[in-house]
Order: sequence, then C-alpha cells, then structure tokens
Amino acid sequence: MKKKMMIMALAAIYVSTAQAQQTLTISVANPSAAARTDEAVVIPLDSYGEVRRALVTCDGKEIACQLDDLDQDEVYDELCFLVDLKAKQQQKYEVQLFNDDCDAPKQYPARVYAEMLMRNDKVKEKNKHNNFIEAITARGDCANSYNLQHHHGVDFESELNGIRIYFDKRQTIDLYGKFEKRLELQATQFYTMPDQKAQGYGDDVLWVGNTFGLGAFRGWDGQQPTMIEPVASRTQRIISYGPLRTIVEVEDKGWKAAQNRPAINMTIRYIQYAGHRDTDVEVYFTKKKLNVRDYRFSTGVINVKGSEEFSDKKGLRGCWGSDYPTGDSINSKRETVGLGILIPTQYMVSEQPANKDNYAFVVSTDNNILKYKITYTSDNERYGYHSAKDWFNYLKQWRKEVEQPVKVSVVKH
Repeated sequence: MKKKMMIMALAAIYVSTAQAQQTLTISVANPSAAARTDEAVVIPLDSYGEVRRALVTCDGKEIACQLDDLDQDEVYDELCFLVDLKAKQQQKYEVQLFNDDCDAPKQYPARVYAEMLMRNDKVKEKNKHNNFIEAITARGDCANSYNLQHHHGVDFESELNGIRIYFDKRQTIDLYGKFEKRLELQATQFYTMPDQKAQGYGDDVLWVGNTFGLGAFRGWDGQQPTMIEPVASRTQRIISYGPLRTIVEVEDKGWKAAQNRPAINMTIRYIQYAGHRDTDVEVYFTKKKLNVRDYRFSTGVINVKGSEEFSDKKGLRGCWGSDYPTGDSINSKRETVGLGILIPTQYMVSEQPANKDNYAFVVSTDNNILKYKITYTSDNERYGYHSAKDWFNYLKQWRKEVEQPVKVSVVKH
C-alpha cells in the first residue's frame, strides 16, 4: 500500500510540473478564396519568458510544432507550426508553453532536411561522406573556399525542392530536381549515383556558372552585378534542422560592396518550410551605425539557355528553359526548369533588361533589412509543372498567395 501511495504521489508531482506555465489561443484565418496547405504560423516568444517546450493542439488533436533559437544564445525565439485551411476558413489552435528545467522540445517526423559536410578522405562514394558540421568560416584570403565543403556548401530541402548555396564569392543558389515528393539529400548528398537514379532519385538540374542561379544576392556597380568580394570573412551555418522548417545563414563580414563607401556586414537567412517549393530570403545588414540606404544591390534569376521570360513589371519575374546542368553533355541530359523570384515593391530600384546571363533587378533598402522569395520547378517532377504557360500561371497565383497571408491573432490566458 505504501509503495502504491508513493507511486501515486510521484505521478501527481509529475503532472503538476508538466502543467503548462502559459496557454495561448491562436486564431488563424484564411482571407483568400483558395484553400491553403502548410501555411506557416510563427509566434515570437520574447513576451513569454524562457520557453523550453511547446504543445500545439487543434480540436484536441496534437499537431507538429518546432522551437527555433535564431540568435544561437540557447534560448528559443520563435514557435512555428503549419496549418491547412479551406477557403475563407478560420481555425483556433491551443498552444501550451512549458519552461521547466527538464523540459525539451518534442521530436516530430522530419519534413525538411539540412546538411553541411566536410569530405572524408577515407570514403570513396560521393554520396556517403560523414564529416558533418553545422558552421564554417573562411578568411577573406582563403584560396579556395568552394572546395572546403562536400557539395560545395550548405544544402537543404523540403519534400518538393532541394537547394545548395556555394561557399565562395558567388554564393550562388543551385538546384536539385526531383521526380517524387520526398526528402532525398541525405541519401544522395547532391551527387546521385546510377543505382539511385534507377530508383527514381533526382539530381542537379541547373548550370549556374557566375550567374544568379535562383536569386543569389549580389552587389551592383551601376552597370552589372558584382560578386561578394573582397570580404574579411565568410560563414555558412545551420540555425535549424526542422522538422517543419530549416533555417540556414550565410554571413559576410567586411564586404567592400561599393567603392568610396565603408565595408558592410551582411547576413542572408534562407528559410525553407515543409510542403513548399518556394524559399524565403532575408537579408540583414548588421554593421553598427551604418545604414546602407545609399548602396545598390542586385538579384534575379539565370537566363537559362533559350529560355522564355515572364515579368509582371512589378517585381515578379521568371523563366522557363532547358540546358545541360554540367559541362558533360555525354553523360547528362538536358534539364528543363521553371524559375521565379518575387521582390516586394519597397525594395525595387529597377528591372534590368535581360542579357545572356541573367534576368536582373537592382534593389535597395532604407532600414538595413531586405526580404524576397524564390521558387522553382523541374520538368522531371510528377507533381509539378511541365510548360511555360502553366509555370507562369503558377507564378501569378504564387504572388496572390504571398500578398494574402493568413491572419494570425494571439490571446493569452
């Protein structure tokens, strides 16, 4: 009897300590006439003290969520969860926040993936390297930062896409095309082997050279884009591995972006949500007491060989075209892709005429922050788009959805 009473007492203590310290009701409304899937709800946590665990439910059913430490100070800054809403639907979600010392975020099935690797000289297969890292910094005088990492830089994916960012002065965004909706980069490491191709795995689908690729951020000298050089140092890091969104950053310190002006510090954050083919790009200029309002920058998409262009002349631009993804036209096939970029009007300076390399924009910012979105499709996709007409129609619809985000309101109990 005493043993039973002790167990009950311990259970009561556990239940009492497991009670949420704070409870929120989150109301999420879809303002559009189209259904939304995997819409991100992001709640800043700075008003709720130190949060160590969260539980999100809808009509009593638990849904996946994640906590993110954006500034890497070991305190979570944001809560994220994804919602599905019918046209014009409003739904309520209960969020419980816990801050007990023993609390830890619950693990949910991964729907995104991110990876940084150094080569392992003992591994011969290109898709089996295992020297995992989550940050690397190269000095500005590093002779060949491009080859420091396996697959040449950080990579990440959702079920619909796959991206790598070159670790050099280009910081180009290169693309992986899939056949099926699934996570693949852990298996292929951006170097798909013949047996994997036979199983329907995707591969690199874009030759980028010195172009923007898909939305690389660059300087602007008044006539053409400039590379991210010289710099004092450049860094890549993984901020969040998922399970619902992965966040990676590229940091450039001491970038001499313009002649006769001070060097700047810049952090580019890439956010990839599960269920999305588009990616958020957030650019932060972080040098104290320096406003970059008088600087000009550039971004855009590669002019894929023989591509057809789309532009609404209001910051939405894309193309549809085909080219070999590597210089090896014997062992690789021509790949057809659709690319897209959306620049909010407040950052627009000009849309440049297409040239042989790029469909470019000149951009600027008044407040040291600049945000835009990029998206793409591969014609290999069994779930995607297969003509310029369909792709350009998607871009128009994409803009409408971006400009009609779900509306979120928070009530604390």
